[in-house]
Amino acid sequence: MGMHASAHIVWDWNGTLFHDNDAIIGATNAAFAELGLEPITLEQYRTLYCVPVPKFYERLLGRLPTDAEWELMDGVFHRYYTEHRVRCALTDGAADLLAGWRSAGHSQSLLSMYGHEDLVPLVRGFGIEAHFIRVDGRTGPSGGSKAEHMVRHLEALTGAVEPARTVVIGDAADDAVAARHVGARAVLYTGGSHSRASLESIGVPVVDTLAEAVAEARRLAA
Repeated sequence: MGMHASAHIVWDWNGTLFHDNDAIIGATNAAFAELGLEPITLEQYRTLYCVPVPKFYERLLGRLPTDAEWELMDGVFHRYYTEHRVRCALTDGAADLLAGWRSAGHSQSLLSMYGHEDLVPLVRGFGIEAHFIRVDGRTGPSGGSKAEHMVRHLEALTGAVEPARTVVIGDAADDAVAARHVGARAVLYTGGSHSRASLESIGVPVVDTLAEAVAEARRLAA
């Protein structure tokens, strides 16, 4: 297809490779309950969700949460999510797509805003760790943007990948922002945190399946 081994995919985890929507919504509503907010549906979440996460809460509260409120909600969210993620699975077809991209001679890595110490054993438990040349989760406080994490992620891959031949596949507008920040391309998947309408406003390719995402990445990196 006109590509060589330097073509690279940076995968997102939550809502992309890992189909954890139910756990995310449950954790979000558990956090909302701490402030007396009404629960929301997946459709409402996809319409309203944004990064940094405190801005998402502002859309529902009508104001930014205080530091104490944010700490409380963030703690409740992560406790609930950790308990309920065990019932979640990889997105349909994800494992085969990872294996196929690797067997075609291309590289891939994983960058998530999920905490690194929790991410690595989770990825390992699904038996897919070997498909990635690097797996990075968030270090430091939660709730921020992926852009600076993407800078460090690609710097750690220096010599292995070229930003111009790199495609970020994720489910959130912030994935496209992070890709643009480092000179990479992006493909956004509708199965996770954002609605199609909100993703289409970003100005990058939007797809409904991971198979379509990989095909689009192949085209963009050619």
